[in-house]
Amino acid sequence: MLIAVLAGLFVSVLLIPLGRLFKGRLAVLISLLPTSLFAYFASFIPTIANGEAISFHYPWVPSLGVDFHFRLDGLSLLFSLLITGIGSLVFLYASSYLKGHRYLDRFYAYLSLFMASMLGLVLADNVLLLFIFWELTSISSFFLIGFNNEDANSRKSSLTALAVTGGGGFLLMAGLILMGHLSGTYAIQEMLNASSFLKAHPWYPAILALIFAGAFTKSAQFPFHFWLPGAMKAPTPISAYLHSATMVKAGVYLLARLYPILGGTEYWTYPLIVVGGITMFYGAFHSIFRTDLKSILAYSTISALGILVFLIGIGTEQALLAAAVFILVHALYKASLFLTTGVLDHETGTREITQLGGLRKVLLPLAIAGLLAALSSAGLPFTFGFIGKDQIYEATLHTEGIMPIVLTSLAVITNILLLYAGLLVGLKPFAGKLPERYQAVHLPHWLMWTPPLLLALMGIAFGAFPALIDASLLNPAATAMINETFDSPLKLWHGFNLVLLLSGITLALGALLYLMRKPSSKSMASIERFNYLAPQYIFGKLARAVRRFAARYTRTLHNGFLRVYLFRIIMFAVLLLGFRLFTGGPIQWIPAHLSPISVYEVAVLGILIAAIFLTVNTSSRLTAVVATSVIGYCICLLFVFYSAPDLAMTQFTIDTLTVVLFVLVLFRLPPFLNLANRRDRIRDWLLASSFGAIIALITIQAMNQPFDDAVSKFYGENAYVLAKGKNVVNVILVDFRGIDTMFEVVVLSIAAIGVVSLLKLKLKASEKE
Repeated sequence: MLIAVLAGLFVSVLLIPLGRLFKGRLAVLISLLPTSLFAYFASFIPTIANGEAISFHYPWVPSLGVDFHFRLDGLSLLFSLLITGIGSLVFLYASSYLKGHRYLDRFYAYLSLFMASMLGLVLADNVLLLFIFWELTSISSFFLIGFNNEDANSRKSSLTALAVTGGGGFLLMAGLILMGHLSGTYAIQEMLNASSFLKAHPWYPAILALIFAGAFTKSAQFPFHFWLPGAMKAPTPISAYLHSATMVKAGVYLLARLYPILGGTEYWTYPLIVVGGITMFYGAFHSIFRTDLKSILAYSTISALGILVFLIGIGTEQALLAAAVFILVHALYKASLFLTTGVLDHETGTREITQLGGLRKVLLPLAIAGLLAALSSAGLPFTFGFIGKDQIYEATLHTEGIMPIVLTSLAVITNILLLYAGLLVGLKPFAGKLPERYQAVHLPHWLMWTPPLLLALMGIAFGAFPALIDASLLNPAATAMINETFDSPLKLWHGFNLVLLLSGITLALGALLYLMRKPSSKSMASIERFNYLAPQYIFGKLARAVRRFAARYTRTLHNGFLRVYLFRIIMFAVLLLGFRLFTGGPIQWIPAHLSPISVYEVAVLGILIAAIFLTVNTSSRLTAVVATSVIGYCICLLFVFYSAPDLAMTQFTIDTLTVVLFVLVLFRLPPFLNLANRRDRIRDWLLASSFGAIIALITIQAMNQPFDDAVSKFYGENAYVLAKGKNVVNVILVDFRGIDTMFEVVVLSIAAIGVVSLLKLKLKASEKE
């Protein structure tokens, strides 16, 4: 299982040195990766259908409670088959759609990494592992959405998607860690035992809020939906893969997976119903005003995601089964419509619905695929969409109180609008008279029209024969969400009942809307007047306000002058240490034991003071360096006076090396800029004096404290016994405090890199002034 999950990552890495081999005809061979993975996961269908779940455990970081712990049950199997099955068709489709593209190898590397990330996400049985793969999907989708990196709009769309999903991921991480902390485990199956405890805990609403934030941003729920239409700047194969079956359903998967642990309460139900309900109507409503095919599909996808969140919010057995069915229904018809749109764009050079028509005469197999997918989207009898729509109405009608009327009405209106949008994409480009400019359009390579046709035919096959997948795939998925055995066979005919009536109303009104309403750019302009109320506009204003604040903050606190940074750091230290010193009890002004002061100590102190005075008053960098070195050498002498020759030698070495380096660096730097006025000098003198006084007082206080030599004795007694070293100081630095020393070496290495870069710095004449 670990190899299956990470296979996409391995292929992605291998494509870095070997990618040029797969830019031609061999590109189709990469599709063997998702195809073989699809066959591997399909082999588990009989086992999962029998009610079993398969666990795979591989140690990784057990000290942190993070292992490669994967679990294959009905829900993860459904998503795994979608990820690899639709992935296989997308890989094949892309080999022809992007044929000759100079970045084709890069495309497959990104797509393979994304597939691996999605598989890891849906199979993870540890919330920390799930989060790692969650973030990998955000990163890999960032590269996919921005694949056309020379286009400014593509770059902007990828950054928007990363910002929204990344921000939600940060909040999700907090929610998952909080869950693990309270339940005492990060394993999802073990958290089931703590479900009642979590729901009764005071932090339960906070956990839900954090997890909802992650799910809503990833699955494009209102008001975080705006990144998804922008992501349509990506090539069509990417849109078909990310926005029909994989990335956008990650948030839906998360909610479905955590339902047995956190679901079933008012805090869970009402937010999901409200947010999902708003999203599904908002997306469907906006889809009917769009004239770009991919834009129509984007907003209808937002609506479909809202339906799924809406059903998980209802949370009944019937609703969760409807969610499982609709996940598959939507993946099949939406992927088919996306791929069909890609071919239309590829062959005609436009996606504008107002300019397309009559293409059935030259693209007949594609017209069949679009029609069948549109009919499944509409919910026509004997299509899989018909069963999915009936399941939605069954779920809304069996809620309590007045909810059935409200929820069912909302579902019917949404489905009418989605029916119109589906017919607009799947039927409108192929109906009517063929424009003269498209007379020369021809059917592309079979790899481009076979995948959408196959997906559309599957939607018909599963609709006509639901027994093919209900017991083997959909009921196990619902069982995993409910966490108890569930068996509800899907049927084409339930008799003459209210659900059938609602389906008929949906079909009739949706078809009537399609016949009466013609898409036009005027309708698009009519809703653009209200863009100032759109979440995207509001978030854009917020982002600009943040940038303005950041600019002011940077100009104020990070203006690029080292002396300003030092001033603020020292000021903060003085205030903090001074507050703690004068509020921590009476100050002992006289040390307990003072040794007599000798003449040579007074002489060294005088030299030190003179060197300090020269350092702060000279206008020469070289003089300042020499004077600073004199200060260091005076400190070396003080170490010698107080019987610390090892520290004196260390100080001497460092000072000598520093002087040499400073001289080498400062030789190339311009002279001092005499920008400080008298007021600034007085301010700096007061700050330096205050800092020195604070340090002196702290030192005096430390000298008056009782001395405990337990640590010193431990090092002295164990230096040779534990570390086999006779030099206690060296043993402390290398063994007992080895990690500290390692980081100190890293800091010195970074400083050395900075010194080398300064030595190689060549300034222009204008820059030296």
